Amino acid sequence: MKIAEIHVYSHDLPVKNGPYTMANAEVWALDTTLVKLVADNGLIGWGETCPVGPTYAEAHAAGARAALALMAEDLVGAEVSVLGLHRRMDSLLNGHNYAKAAIDIAAHDLLGKNFGISVSKLMGGAAVDKVPSYYATGVGAPDDIARLAADKLAEGYQRLQIKVGGRPVELDIETIRKVWEVIRGSGMRLAVDGNRGWTTRDALRVSRECPEIPFVMEQPCNTIEDMQKIRPQVSHPIYMDENSTSLNTVVTAAGTGLVDGFGMKVTRIGGLQPMRAFRDVCEARNLPHTCDDSWGGDIIAAACTHIGATVRPDLLEGVWLAAPYIDGHYDPENGIRIEAGHINVPTGPGLGVVPDETRFGGPVASF
Repeated sequence: MKIAEIHVYSHDLPVKNGPYTMANAEVWALDTTLVKLVADNGLIGWGETCPVGPTYAEAHAAGARAALALMAEDLVGAEVSVLGLHRRMDSLLNGHNYAKAAIDIAAHDLLGKNFGISVSKLMGGAAVDKVPSYYATGVGAPDDIARLAADKLAEGYQRLQIKVGGRPVELDIETIRKVWEVIRGSGMRLAVDGNRGWTTRDALRVSRECPEIPFVMEQPCNTIEDMQKIRPQVSHPIYMDENSTSLNTVVTAAGTGLVDGFGMKVTRIGGLQPMRAFRDVCEARNLPHTCDDSWGGDIIAAACTHIGATVRPDLLEGVWLAAPYIDGHYDPENGIRIEAGHINVPTGPGLGVVPDETRFGGPVASF
């Protein structure tokens, strides 16, 4: 099976009840990029990549489409072999994992449809038929975030991630304490996500002033060097998120004991093929992690859910989806939904979602 056609689409995803606020970004709408691969046997595979604006990471929507345009002509005619496609893409363009991920996801969708099996079976087999999700708040007033925590606890979420940073650290400490008052004793796990927004001084202060609250400190500071500096001084587990930009970085962080887990994005690391390797490294080192992405619709949501279902259940921190912030679905019937804090693993071939192409308009580029 070979790639016969590649079509690239741009689609706007307004943030429902926006903005979505993080330490370094305020998001009202996202421009997602979709890739449609058509094989020489007529089968179609879909991929997607959706950076959270141009400041969250070294990625932006126009960059994804430019990278795809640079590679696409040389990918037409290539065998739909995921490892082979990665090697070919790497020979055409250095870096830009987030753009390559859209091709990777579409190739997995194609292969699953060709063999009549789900992506999770392609990746080793699902351990569960539904995966836990988690809810991520934006940065907000302490009382507002505490009320939101109560709502999400009642909805059945088993993990809450609260965003902090980009403001006086005293407000972050107050937010953490008020949320803990709400969820203490419930069994809900708590992650405090700085999105690189704290100085080392602030991270140390938070850990020292909240020693009795068992939260995970996710990507508190901007650089790996910052995390190396605070690592021996904090009493809370540290997870790496934005700094985990490659398998090489992950192997180093895991092997040196720098972190206790990861918040991992499928498109950041380059797609499902490298995500599979990441999963296996984490299992070898007994490190918990998430399987999610920065944003996106049903295609990214399905990809995250499939790989999440293959993770050893006690190591899966959850699958985060942007679905609560998006109106509607690409696939009205099989769109990925969160119910009682969990996501059913799609059972159809490939990703298990079939987008309604009329939602996207015409392609912005075709090869």
